[in-house]
Amino acid sequence: MERFQFARDLATKHKRRRFLIGTLGVSASVIASQWTHKVVAQPSFSGYPFSLGIASGEPLPDGVVLWTRLAPEPLNGGGMPSVNVPVQWQVALDENMRNVVRRGTAIATPEFAHSVHVEVGGLQPDRWYWYQFKAGNEVSSIGRTRTAPARDTRVAQFRFGFVNCQDWQNGYYTAYQGLAKEELDLVVHLGDYIYEYGSQPGGPRQHNSPEIVTLGDYRNRHALYKTDANLQAAHAAFPWIVTWDDHEVENNYASLIPEENQSQQEFVTRRANAYQAYYEHMPLRRLSLPHGPYLQLYRRFTFGDIAEFNVLDTRQYRSDQPCDDGLKPRCSEAFDPNATMTGTKQEQWLFRGLSKSQARWNVIAQQTMMAQYNFDARPGQEVFNLDQWDGYVAARDRFLKFLQQQQPNNPVVITGDIHSSWVHDLKTDFNNPNSPTVGTEFVGTSISSDFPETFIPPTVAALSANPHTKFFDGKNRGYVRCHLTQNTWQSDYRIVSTIREPNASISTLASFVVPNGRSGAEQA
Repeated sequence: MERFQFARDLATKHKRRRFLIGTLGVSASVIASQWTHKVVAQPSFSGYPFSLGIASGEPLPDGVVLWTRLAPEPLNGGGMPSVNVPVQWQVALDENMRNVVRRGTAIATPEFAHSVHVEVGGLQPDRWYWYQFKAGNEVSSIGRTRTAPARDTRVAQFRFGFVNCQDWQNGYYTAYQGLAKEELDLVVHLGDYIYEYGSQPGGPRQHNSPEIVTLGDYRNRHALYKTDANLQAAHAAFPWIVTWDDHEVENNYASLIPEENQSQQEFVTRRANAYQAYYEHMPLRRLSLPHGPYLQLYRRFTFGDIAEFNVLDTRQYRSDQPCDDGLKPRCSEAFDPNATMTGTKQEQWLFRGLSKSQARWNVIAQQTMMAQYNFDARPGQEVFNLDQWDGYVAARDRFLKFLQQQQPNNPVVITGDIHSSWVHDLKTDFNNPNSPTVGTEFVGTSISSDFPETFIPPTVAALSANPHTKFFDGKNRGYVRCHLTQNTWQSDYRIVSTIREPNASISTLASFVVPNGRSGAEQA
């Protein structure tokens, strides 16, 4: 969402080009290293090589992914020579790294910006581990991670937080200060990890680079964001599961259709650049190794018998936004039965997974608001955000009817994108308040991206026209903390006092509870 561009200019949304996309013959710039570069056994660095921190992710019962990137000059392409560099890693049972249980060496290659993705196996389920990297004579900080409980294990409780939308120029990452101190098993990032925009004056911190397009551009932008100490602390404290939204490439792109007027080949190349840089900077498995403008990102994670996460990708495969996008009344295209947010293959994968799940809580982690919301409170008037599921009514109906018919245990949708906090009952018919509630949606506010204050009053005024919406707040930034037990799900909306300063206090704005076996949330 481009700083709520639709809220400031409803009528003049740039009409996007529409392409008939055929078979693409574009291959990845590099799929895997050919090991043609010299390996430097004892490299020297022009600066501290672990300037972007460390991270872990993709937790399984027997292992995790460990990540780092060697970047002694992080905002200057990394500042590494074009050579392969061995990076040692180790995993220990204690925070002092004395009881090491796994160790090895990975090769950081220039083809992937000297990033390292170590898929560690052979670990015990449901326990904390600590990890560290070493390159040459330099060592990284120590990170903490946690494996998932075994699939058939009964789990009494599970805690996680979800975050999204961290526009560097709009504010400091004060929310990550609080997140890093929480007692969590996992963090889920729902997209807009970076923003592609050029310099925009007015925020508390700036960068001077233009809008990003090339692979080098995307690498430098990811590196800029990862220099933030609060973000690094949150990565080092917990394993993360990540997915993207639009700004990792370009605002409001849909599949291979850009927002701006670009040629087909220009955008395909741009998306390939963005996807490669995203992989290089996230703790992802080889499953997600990019192939040109394609990257496998939807996947599933199970945490004992208490929770299963279905992580969606609603950008790479979606149909073009209907009615020329924007915030406006829906045209007939918004009801097209062939329109999709996920693509047919991903949709079927989601349905199969939910049908087979034995988990107490079935989480659908995705990007844009699923519940219907009419932003116009006037009787008989309608205004919808067509980049959200409101622009893909038939696809949403298929999902909600599936929930009604198949009745998987406790479906809960977690969402980002809209820079504000919401709680919705998911209805089979949003226009009929008496229709069945088949799920719950928690929408988390942004880490730093803004929701215009001028748009808050009309959104609040429209609440009465949307009785399935239990809660809205557009003023505050933060994250959502979730505590799951076998009997209840509780979501706490955690907010910071400011993003205009590097430090902030944190508090709970509101809490909502979903009881086991009953869809819909109630304020705690």
